[in-house]
Amino acid sequence: MDYHHVIEAAGAVALALVFYSYAWRWFDAAESPRRARWRPVVNGVAFGMLAVFLMMSRIQVGDGHWVDARAVPLALITLVEGTPAGAIAGGIALARRLWLGGAGALPGGLAIVAVVAAAAAAHAWARRDGGVGFRHSLALAVAVYAITWASFVVLGPRGAAIFAPVWLPVLLLNVVGIGLVARLFGDVVAGRAAEAARRDAAQLRAVTLLARAAAHEINNPLTAVLGGLGLAARRVAPDSEEGKWIERAREGGERIRDIVVRMNRITQVEEAPQIGALPPILDLKKSSE
Repeated sequence: MDYHHVIEAAGAVALALVFYSYAWRWFDAAESPRRARWRPVVNGVAFGMLAVFLMMSRIQVGDGHWVDARAVPLALITLVEGTPAGAIAGGIALARRLWLGGAGALPGGLAIVAVVAAAAAAHAWARRDGGVGFRHSLALAVAVYAITWASFVVLGPRGAAIFAPVWLPVLLLNVVGIGLVARLFGDVVAGRAAEAARRDAAQLRAVTLLARAAAHEINNPLTAVLGGLGLAARRVAPDSEEGKWIERAREGGERIRDIVVRMNRITQVEEAPQIGALPPILDLKKSSE
């Protein structure tokens, strides 16, 4: 085996991991939901180009025997990011394989589609389990290996003869490249999720401290205002104009008291729908439910 080729492929995957970690920062949904919509597109294009690069940068595993790691980035990005990113990456790789042509173009193209489909199923499985684990990535690695084997077998005896000397390197490539590296990609997702959770907790703490302080400061003069209105109401006739204004003021004070109670019950940060050019504001009702 030519280890220079192995190092080249490993370096490309490592750079893809670094890019993916930065993509999470650039397209963070918490900072910009609109920009976050482009994350699957950007990651899909990047990993599709990586798959094309790995097609060209084959690994020599013996005299006249070569393998490539095209399936690794396709499986990884679909597993951790989902079907949209995987479909874009797979489409780029599929276009490249069909453009190259040859007897293996159709089986190779079908193998790319099957890899993305298997990774999408593994992604759905991982989401049900709460995140990508080693069993998900290892099962996907075995599935990708089986797909690769099938793509050679459909070519008949010639395809089986080509695959026979390289079955072990292909197996190791999938197990290491998908089964183990997927864990690193999963750590990126988990790390960003933990960072977002810490940020949300800090934001909630700041909001609740401010709300409780404001509620305390409002409640003291509000008590005096409502008490004064109650005393004033005793000195005027309820049906008089002054009595009606006092009653309206008392109702307004009670609404303020209800708002103060909600401010003391904030348990989450929920924004109200933005109206026009007004800045986003806290939805007090939803935040205190």
